[in-house]
Amino acid sequence: MNSHSPDVWIVIAAYNEAPVIGDVLADVQSTGHRILVVDDGSTDATADIAANARAMVIKHIINLGQGAALQTGIDYALLYGADIIVTFDADGQHRASDIPSLIEALRQSGAQFALGSRFLGKTLNMPLSRRILLKGATWFTRLMTGLHITDSHNGLRAISRSGARALRLTQNHMAHASEILHQIARSGLKYVEIPITIEYSRYSLAKRQRLRNSIAIIVDLFARSLRQ
Repeated sequence: MNSHSPDVWIVIAAYNEAPVIGDVLADVQSTGHRILVVDDGSTDATADIAANARAMVIKHIINLGQGAALQTGIDYALLYGADIIVTFDADGQHRASDIPSLIEALRQSGAQFALGSRFLGKTLNMPLSRRILLKGATWFTRLMTGLHITDSHNGLRAISRSGARALRLTQNHMAHASEILHQIARSGLKYVEIPITIEYSRYSLAKRQRLRNSIAIIVDLFARSLRQ
């Protein structure tokens, strides 16, 4: 970590998030950091809303998946000198007020990764089925990676420049979340977990948090373990 005030970039991968992206950006703008939205081939007004909110916007011509969008954002932020990259979901579940704690954790601990944990913090309106499946995914990830984590699929993270350089996401869709943790484990770099709050809404539950998606997490982790 540099001794000067770090250059922090907030990277948001977004796909058809027009109903909420304006509110998400208004929240994130309160931090005063650079905001980069990677529009992953949206067919709605996501990119226009983000641009009108004065966020930097990169557009994928076609939808490649969240993992690919995050890698695009990470590469761009590194290219333009980011010291810290914060990944932040576009569906309104995260709170920008948690970002300073993640950044401060990198400074105080000397870690390369500060990982948000809803299970150390708080969850609002979380379905029981989601809780059970995420707990199962976390247990499985701990078994496969040796990482002592409490939340294996949390999109809110702060990553130092050296940590970001150690990542190369190849899993474009849901599998990227577990891939990040596998790469952290292989890198041997230091990580810490920080309590955050996640609030589930009718919108986020309908768009991204369906039961079948949670089951896909477990299937992905199991398939990955067989390939190793």
